[in-house]
Amino acid sequence: MAKDKQANSYSVVLFHSTSGALMAEKLLKKEGIAYKIIPVPRNLSSDCGVCLRFSRQDESLVRKALAEKVEFQSICNL
Repeated sequence: MAKDKQANSYSVVLFHSTSGALMAEKLLKKEGIAYKIIPVPRNLSSDCGVCLRFSRQDESLVRKALAEKVEFQSICNL
């Protein structure tokens, strides 16, 4: 049960391009927001093969850090 709870506590940012993912990585790192670059989960669609996973509780921080700085496709809960 704890594993399911942990798996559901993350979200991912999907990007149109790898360059967008790399730019977002730099922005999140600068803001001190914890993230991990992972392959896009099979059940999600993306033009880019990688996404950034982060704690769901940080979604507002992630949106603020990326706002008007990098274009992303969507944010999805896992």
